[in-house]
Amino acid sequence: MSSESRPGAAVGVLLVEDDLEAARLLVKGLRESGYTVEHAADGREGLARALQGQFDLIVTDRMLPHLDGLTLIERLRARGSGTPVLVLSALGSVDDRIRGLKAGGDDYLTKPFALAELLARIEALLRRAPGGGQGTRLKVEDLEFDLLERRVTRGGRELDLTTREMKLLEFLMRRAGQLVTRTMLLEGVWDLHFDPQSNLIDVHISRLRQAIDRGSDHPLIHTVRGSGYILRSDN
Repeated sequence: MSSESRPGAAVGVLLVEDDLEAARLLVKGLRESGYTVEHAADGREGLARALQGQFDLIVTDRMLPHLDGLTLIERLRARGSGTPVLVLSALGSVDDRIRGLKAGGDDYLTKPFALAELLARIEALLRRAPGGGQGTRLKVEDLEFDLLERRVTRGGRELDLTTREMKLLEFLMRRAGQLVTRTMLLEGVWDLHFDPQSNLIDVHISRLRQAIDRGSDHPLIHTVRGSGYILRSDN
């Protein structure tokens, strides 16, 4: 599938998987296929991220620490979330698959599986989702991000951003109004799982802030001292 036709160019995926090596391989495969991916290592963290973030799709293992995958789905549905969920499990009997679907899962994939099949299942779920999974435009006040054309404008003025700055902005816009921590940025934008003790994030945030707020009386990127950043309108 060409990059032009790949739906993942605009799709955010939450992966909930406690096997860190399996998660690493899945995150790598999904990102190489164009998806924006966040990883949670247990059910409790997965539920919290699912409720706080704006994801187009959730992929969850069934057997998880703290909160199993089916309970995670049931609690999501009880909160009114309609986000498509794909369940991954080594339990492959008909009864197991039925339990997964009755809990609110949209599809059930038995381990082991090929990455190509996982990608095909994801694309099928996104096609069936309301709007076809085509979250192709993000908007906060007069800041707009066309995810398909990779074009950002503010007040009609096109912004000249680097690829990394666009990825950072997309991450912030998908969580508009929510606190985004340095750890979330390191994992979601740079794929780092430790703080390199550098000004990496500060430099990119500063450049992005200058680009989107230049010429505007209403700054959109706000620093929460000691915690992280929030993209929001203060109007």
